Amino acid sequence: MKAVLFEKFQEAPKVVSVADPSPEPHGVVLKVEATGVCRSDWHGWMGHDSDIDLPHIPGHELAGVVEAVGKDVKNWKVGDRVTVPFICGCGSCSECHAGHQQVCLHQEQPGFTHWGSFAEYVPIHQADLNVVALPEAMDFATAASLGCRFATSFRAVIDQGKVSAGQWVAVHGCGGVGLSAVMIASAAGANVIGVDLDPAKLALAKELGAVAAIDGKCDVVEAIKEITKGGAHVSLDALGHPATMTNSILCLRPRGKHIQVGLMLGDHAAPAVPMPKIVGQEIELLGSHGMQAHRYGAMLDMVESGKLNPARLVGDKISIDAAPEALMNMDKFQSIGATVITSF
Repeated sequence: MKAVLFEKFQEAPKVVSVADPSPEPHGVVLKVEATGVCRSDWHGWMGHDSDIDLPHIPGHELAGVVEAVGKDVKNWKVGDRVTVPFICGCGSCSECHAGHQQVCLHQEQPGFTHWGSFAEYVPIHQADLNVVALPEAMDFATAASLGCRFATSFRAVIDQGKVSAGQWVAVHGCGGVGLSAVMIASAAGANVIGVDLDPAKLALAKELGAVAAIDGKCDVVEAIKEITKGGAHVSLDALGHPATMTNSILCLRPRGKHIQVGLMLGDHAAPAVPMPKIVGQEIELLGSHGMQAHRYGAMLDMVESGKLNPARLVGDKISIDAAPEALMNMDKFQSIGATVITSF
C-alpha cells in the first residue's frame, strides 16, 4: 500500500510503498477514504510522543470502509462505512469496564502506538468496542474530522465542561479544535467568545456562533472580563501553549472551569500555573482527552438533526503526496478548518 513514512524524528517523511496490514482476530482493517492532518501528528513527528517506534506512519483522524475482518469480530462486515476515536480502548482494564475508554490503561492509538492512517489501509484493534458506524449522508472528509478534533471538543464542552444555556464560554485558539468547540458550545446555548491571532479564523468563529471575537494580541483577560461582566464560566485552551493556558485560567470568574484540550508537549510540557487564582477563587482544572466510541451517538444525533454541522470545519483537501509538507508545516501555518487527505 501507499503510505507516508518517516524514519527519523524531524526528518522529512516520504511517500513509500509498504506491505498491506492484516486484521488481528479482534480487529479490522479499514480502507482509508479520508484522514485529517492534525497538530498531534506534528507532535509525533517532532518526537514528543514516547509511544512512537521508528519507522512510523502517522495519522489518527480517519474514516473509511471495512476492508477485512478478524475472526472474532461480531459487529462489523466488509463494506461498512465507519470511523474510530483516536483512542481505542482495550476492553479489559478497569477504565474500559467503567466506560472510560478515552483514558484506557492499555490504549491503542492509530498513528502513535501503531502505524496510522496516512496510508491506503489502517488496522484497528478491538473493533467491536472501538469502531463507530457513519450516517449514510455523511461524507468521508467530514467524518475524518470527528475522530479527534470534533469529538474531542464535544467531550470537552459537553461532558467535561458541562456547558449550559446562558453561560459564558471562552475558546482560546480557533483552529480545528477551537472552532469545533465554538460550534458545539453555541449549540448548547452558551455565549461563546473566540480568541485567536488570525482575523479570518475569528470571522469564522462568529459565523459558527461566537457572540464576540478577540484578537489574541490584546489584553485577552481584561477583554473577556469586560464582555462577560466578571469572567467566563468555562474556558478552553484549544491550542496548547503556556500563554493560552494562562489566559484561559485568568479569564474565569470565581469557581469557573478551565478545560485543557490542546496538548502541551516538548518545551511546553511543564508550564507555570497561576495557583493563587486557582486556590483563591476555587477554579476547577480539567483535562479532556478524546471521546469514547459509545458517546458518538449523542454527537451524531446532533449532526443529523442539523444542530451541529462539522462539514463547515473541513478546510483544504489534499492528496497523500502533499501530506509530508502539510505535516511538517503544522506548527508554522494552519489553514482555516481541518486539512484532510482525500486522495491516495
